[in-house]
Amino acid sequence: MAISTTLYIVFAMIAFAANSLLCRMALAEGLIDPTSFTFIRLASGAFTLSILLLVRKKNVLSAGSWSGAIALFIYAAGFSYAYVSMSTGTGALLLFGAVQLTMLLWGFYKGETFTLVQCSGFIVALGGLVILLLPGLSSPPLLAASIMILAGIGWGAYSIMGKGVSSPLAMTGGNFVKATPIAAILFLLMVDDTQIGVNGALLALASGAMASGLGYALWYHVLPLLKSTNAATIQLSVPVIATVMGWLFLGEQISTRILLASVAILGGIVLVLRKKRAV
Repeated sequence: MAISTTLYIVFAMIAFAANSLLCRMALAEGLIDPTSFTFIRLASGAFTLSILLLVRKKNVLSAGSWSGAIALFIYAAGFSYAYVSMSTGTGALLLFGAVQLTMLLWGFYKGETFTLVQCSGFIVALGGLVILLLPGLSSPPLLAASIMILAGIGWGAYSIMGKGVSSPLAMTGGNFVKATPIAAILFLLMVDDTQIGVNGALLALASGAMASGLGYALWYHVLPLLKSTNAATIQLSVPVIATVMGWLFLGEQISTRILLASVAILGGIVLVLRKKRAV
């Protein structure tokens, strides 16, 4: 893998982890409601990507698809609502576990082959998610966990749609633009329950313009170069980054459960990405 590709992947994963941190910072303290956060995040992401495409003289309005926009909205809305009730690292682990499973099943469906080592890696990674969801004091609320898993399925489908496109940046921008009015409809339906503080709005703007818009642009740039299975496991590094960010910036405790789950997930990533002869 080229050095430039590796750097793009690293920056994209940091951006995705920052999304978890920014969302949790905004919602944990009640600085903004999840509906407003989703709308501002998607709108600011659409604006940022539209500017990038304008510089490149590409038409964002004709790019993307409504199916991609719906998948993006499902991810963004579920992400926001779930983070009201769970820590940064826990949410990220659930989210990317669901992404991994979605893309893994797609890889099987498309006929991708797996070595014994790779299969073992997936089992280890999924075992980490099981550890996280086992009943206990530090387990996430069931409803919030279910919503986050749904968000992960949306992100997984969205990532799959990005493979093989001729202009990943244009598609990303088009999807953000098309997802914004969907989020606006939800905002109008929930307007009586919305609350938007200045700090909450700024965090949502940062999440949309930087962590989401630029992060997705980078990810879609490298995604066509990766197999669905490799792309899925690479994204599993984000929960670890998010957990550390939550500890550093929010003082969230890193429990034994999260440590075990993170070690299992990282171990699975290493096993899947190692080059072994097919068996």
